[in-house]
Amino acid sequence: MRDRLINVLVVDDSAVSRMHLVHLLKADPLIRVVDAVNDGQAALDFIKKQAPDAIVMDIHMPGMDGFETTRRIMEIQPVPIIICSADTTPGGVATTFRALEAGAIACVEKPVSREHPDFESMAADLRQTVRLMSEVKVVRRWPRSRSSTTPFSSARSAEPKPPTGIRLVGIGASTGGPPVLQTILAGLPKNFPVPVLIVQHITHGFLPGLVEWLGQTTGFQVQIAAHGVTPLAGHVYLAPDGFHMGLNPSGRILLTKEQPENGLRPAVSYLFRSLADVCGPDVVGVLLTGMGKDGAVELRLMKDKGAITIAQDRESSVVHGMPGEAIALGGATHVMPADKIAGLLLTLTSHRIIKKE
Repeated sequence: MRDRLINVLVVDDSAVSRMHLVHLLKADPLIRVVDAVNDGQAALDFIKKQAPDAIVMDIHMPGMDGFETTRRIMEIQPVPIIICSADTTPGGVATTFRALEAGAIACVEKPVSREHPDFESMAADLRQTVRLMSEVKVVRRWPRSRSSTTPFSSARSAEPKPPTGIRLVGIGASTGGPPVLQTILAGLPKNFPVPVLIVQHITHGFLPGLVEWLGQTTGFQVQIAAHGVTPLAGHVYLAPDGFHMGLNPSGRILLTKEQPENGLRPAVSYLFRSLADVCGPDVVGVLLTGMGKDGAVELRLMKDKGAITIAQDRESSVVHGMPGEAIALGGATHVMPADKIAGLLLTLTSHRIIKKE
């Protein structure tokens, strides 16, 4: 447990927003705002002299925006960065996810107006995110180039071949999940022979931007799931805000407003339990980085029913809570780093392999 105050740097080009964020953060007795600066360069100058425990930063700033600032910080002096943006349009949020790819570890909607009916809950979410993320151990990101599209050429656009056994891939993720999802999907061909269903815990309103960003950077058909749709091979479906997602007995997508599980809706637990019931051994379950234990018990249930299950390893996870819980329960057939998961999924959907005990 932390025995001192959490030192936070606020970065926002608007003087009004800076004052507002400082006021909201100071309402938490565990948080101390050490400075509030107006651009990315000022943030870089600050951390060269003093490393804060966390940075709360806007994404849209003149000169060096939140993405470029995040990239530079993570290459020079890694610090937990929370992107705090009022722009929840798909295009704006897509820029936010570029910052997550560069090393930021969370995104929250900026509490702007006290007249907003969710203002208090948004402010509380900001403070809680800062408290939790300040404990995350971040690592330096070395400069690298990355294609903005899937690495597979258009020559690989033939119709998907029916897999032997595997009908579907189900993935659950929370804190740190979006960049890992991008890594996995970018490592798969567009003609991937089965559908992919994903539950990603994310701040309300950011999902359309996540869908746009994943579609742009992986080349996949990525969409928010709709009730009653038959999932198609080579398509990716994300659970919508406020709905659990699963499959009905006929294999169509099921969306429901049933009670939250583990305090969450959508919950990974609901998806994995549904896949275990409907698909049995003919499905792959993947549990990625995230706080808490959502999906851990149900990943073990999938394994017990004959499915192949994958948990992200500790070293590549921003937070190893969810996959770590699953591993402790014996729920993972395979434990591996994020950049190896796509290769295994390709192998599994090409031919059924003998599962490890």
